[in-house]
Amino acid sequence: MDAAPHIAVVDDHRDIRDLVGKYLIQHGYRVSLAENAGAMRRLLEKSAPDLVVLDIMMPGEDGLSLCRYLRSTTELPIILLTAMTEETDRIVGLEVGADDYLTKPFNPRELLARIKAVLRRVNSLPPQKGQIAAKVVRFDRWTLDVGRRELMGSDSVAVPLSTAEYRLLCAFLDHPGIVLSRDQLLDLTVGRTADPFDRSIDNQVSRLRKKVEADPKQPCLIKTHWGGGYSMTAEVKRQ
Repeated sequence: MDAAPHIAVVDDHRDIRDLVGKYLIQHGYRVSLAENAGAMRRLLEKSAPDLVVLDIMMPGEDGLSLCRYLRSTTELPIILLTAMTEETDRIVGLEVGADDYLTKPFNPRELLARIKAVLRRVNSLPPQKGQIAAKVVRFDRWTLDVGRRELMGSDSVAVPLSTAEYRLLCAFLDHPGIVLSRDQLLDLTVGRTADPFDRSIDNQVSRLRKKVEADPKQPCLIKTHWGGGYSMTAEVKRQ
C-alpha cells in the first residue's frame, strides 16, 4: 500500500494544475488533478484524498461553494488558492472551514510547506471518541440538538450559541476527557494556521463556560490544564 499522502489539486487553469501536480509528485506525493468542482466531486466518488488544494475563482461552481460542500460532507483539510486582491474571499474561505490559504502568484515551495504544516497539524489531533454526527448529545444537565444547533438545559430552556461557541462545544464533546491544547482547539474550531499567540480560544472558553457551567468562576465541566489546554470532564452520551 502506498503510504504517500494523496493531494487533490482543483484549478481551472491547466498550467497551474500541471505545475503544482508535477512539483508535488517530485516531492513524493500522490496527486489527482481536477479542472472544476464537478471533476472534484467525481474524484471523491472514486478515492479519498488526504488534502485538497482548491482555487476559489473557477467558472461554474466556485471554490467557496465547493469548500462548503467538502466541509459539510468530509473532514478533508483544504488549502485555498486566492487572488491577491480578493481579501473578502480569503476571509469567507476561512469562515466556511478552509484550513489555510495562499495568494496567487505563489512559490510552489511555499505551497509545499503549507501542505506539510496542515497535514502535520491534522495528524497530530487526538482521535475522536465519538462522532458528533449523532442527532442528540447529552452531557451533565444539557442536551445539544446537533441538527438545530440548539442547547437545552434540564429546565427545557434553550440557550443560544454563537457559531464559535457551537464549534468549540462540539470539539469538546467529540473528545471527552482528552486535554486539547489551544492550537488543537483552533484547528478543530476555526480550521486555520494557528497563531501561537492567539488567545481567542481562551475568550471563547470563557464565554462558553458562562452558558454551561453552574458557576463559571469555578468551572467543573470544562477544566483548565495549566500549560496544557482544556478538557471536557462530563460523561457524553449520543443518540
